Amino acid sequence: MATLFSNDGAEVVQRPLPAKESSGRTPAEALDEFYELERATAFVTASGFHRVALQFPNELLADSAAVAAKMEEATGSKMYILGDTSYGSCCVDEVAAEHVGAEAVVHYGPACLSPCRKLPVLHVFGRQPLDTERCAGAFRELYPDPQSHVVVLSDVVYAHALGELERLLGPEYPHVVFSRLASDGAPDCPQGPGLVRQFGRCFAVAARRELQDHAVFYVGAEGLALTNFMLSWNRCPFSSFNPATGCGRHESLHVNRALLRRLYLVERARDARVVGILVGTLGVAGYLSILEHLRGTLRRAGKRSYTLAMGKLSPAKLANFLEVDVFVLVACPQNSLLDSRDFYRPVVTPYELELACNPAREWSSLYVTDFRDLLPGGCAHVGFPDMVPGDSDVPDVSLITGELRATGLSSSPAPSSSSALACRTPESALAEISPAASFLESRSWRGLEQQLGQTPVTKPVPGRRGIAIAYEDEASG
Repeated sequence: MATLFSNDGAEVVQRPLPAKESSGRTPAEALDEFYELERATAFVTASGFHRVALQFPNELLADSAAVAAKMEEATGSKMYILGDTSYGSCCVDEVAAEHVGAEAVVHYGPACLSPCRKLPVLHVFGRQPLDTERCAGAFRELYPDPQSHVVVLSDVVYAHALGELERLLGPEYPHVVFSRLASDGAPDCPQGPGLVRQFGRCFAVAARRELQDHAVFYVGAEGLALTNFMLSWNRCPFSSFNPATGCGRHESLHVNRALLRRLYLVERARDARVVGILVGTLGVAGYLSILEHLRGTLRRAGKRSYTLAMGKLSPAKLANFLEVDVFVLVACPQNSLLDSRDFYRPVVTPYELELACNPAREWSSLYVTDFRDLLPGGCAHVGFPDMVPGDSDVPDVSLITGELRATGLSSSPAPSSSSALACRTPESALAEISPAASFLESRSWRGLEQQLGQTPVTKPVPGRRGIAIAYEDEASG
């Protein structure tokens, strides 16, 4: 634990970096095609934007200056490069864009396709090459039956090649469905019954079949996007094709084991008395609504909450809040599934917190990673039940500690600021009650004591001079 929460910084210096080409830059003749400069230029000029932010992930920053120069030359507008993002690079950093007064954002690289709140956004994923013949061959090996019902998904950087893949496989497999990206108002997104529109993708399954009756074939490397799909649609068998290795395989992620781990975190959230709400995004539409929704949920469940905004998360940051029993992370679907094994306290998703606090929501095969689905009007919204007299008398035993815990709901979801004050003395002196203060009161060491009025006042005297390794009054050598 000591090396986890505090270290000498050697880990940062010795951390291995992913291997790159010697130059790390895209050849000048390939910039226009890879970064779709013609489409980006049309986006800027058509709307008359004068100040545009260009957001690059770390792996594409080497090309940022060249791309910005070409964009300024083609549009006559001022371009600003956004590098290190406040949160995940898959989300649009509207906060940084607003700092420079940008009127729009062009987001480069992989993206979670979460809708933004304020600024218009153009996504340029970067067209990574895909050997469609080899991918089609891997598909035929994994699904030899031409009557197989399969949904084809892809990482966003390979979405441009799905049309060619459909041309190769469509005549042989009449029941294969190819997804489309739903970003930027895609005109070719299918419509009609059986439409599935989720995680920035849209596709239509047959009217007489459901999504769970289909297998899923994913084009892309293993990562957060694939994990998100597999947990959300955990009743579908998955397979994948990795363009980097040219190999296809049936995915062997132990979905049941992952779900059991998440169910354990739900039980930890039921035991929690103090919950920290972590703001993991400031740009995804609806994040303010889900924050208020979570606060109301915790008030109804009789738990105290604190809202924390600290940028990118780390075990050392969260270890500063020892009085918090569990954290809930509000982020995009890809970043919300945080593996908190290295953290001092568990980190859950908004859906898992609702499972712990809302008696009307039950654990099922439906797993929700997009917090917007939990809000009123969302496809997975479940309201709190009405108060039933005697509910608090039903015993509820923790499956982790074996102790009894309260099960009653608060009758009013409205905040009550006066509940933090109580009489401390018979003379009706007021004292503030908070979990943080109670936790500090229970600790044997509470920090440096001021001892005001007890320490004698002395005149200042000259101190030592020099640096810590060799003060002037120390003998050298």
